Amino acid sequence: MIMLSIENLHTHFGLSHILQGIDLQVGDAEIVALVGRNGVGKTTTLQTIAGWVAPTSGDVIFDGHSIAGEAPDKICRSGISFVPEDRRIFPGLTVQENLKLGLLQARGRSAGENKQAVEEIYAQFPRLKERRNQMGTTLSGGEQQMLAIARVLIGTPSLILIDEPTEGLAPIIVEELFEVIAGLRDKGISVILVEQNVYKALDIVDRAYVVERGRIVMGGAMSEPGLREKIIEAVAV
Repeated sequence: MIMLSIENLHTHFGLSHILQGIDLQVGDAEIVALVGRNGVGKTTTLQTIAGWVAPTSGDVIFDGHSIAGEAPDKICRSGISFVPEDRRIFPGLTVQENLKLGLLQARGRSAGENKQAVEEIYAQFPRLKERRNQMGTTLSGGEQQMLAIARVLIGTPSLILIDEPTEGLAPIIVEELFEVIAGLRDKGISVILVEQNVYKALDIVDRAYVVERGRIVMGGAMSEPGLREKIIEAVAV
């Protein structure tokens, strides 16, 4: 089943034509990578899906409904969460308080259900449980990234958009993060991943798209013979 379909998506920043007809699809419980050099439109694609940027034309269809141009909070409540590159950890709030903000996405749950959701997140991220009373902004870079992902997971989204999660992190933390992202598939959650570490990204995704100058120039299932090598060659040029 197709969860998300982007059709001929165009986005402008002022006079700059950033997205120039993006087309892509994401299936249920599927991890999809967007790869390419800096400044080609990968982050803008995520921002447009999330409602942070309004598209000029084209459509974003999620679970059979158009969400193009809708407000970010409405898109979030529909089941799409965005983990931006800067993580957006709220200053002055503890780890637990940051997590509880993520509960706002899942409306209609009882207090008991919310408590259970927090405990399940702590079971998945024991390091966050150890630091639950620590200010979120005092965590290490890797721990902040874990918190940013955990905060959206607690709202039980269907699709998570993750922008450059491993940039600047130590290799051992990078490995942990990729394990976490790969594990989302097993929870039935779909992911669109923007990641500069192309080699590692291609190890965990089901499909990948190469973006150049606001367009998809190559893509397909990672099971396709020779596609991995073609993608790496295209990104390396």
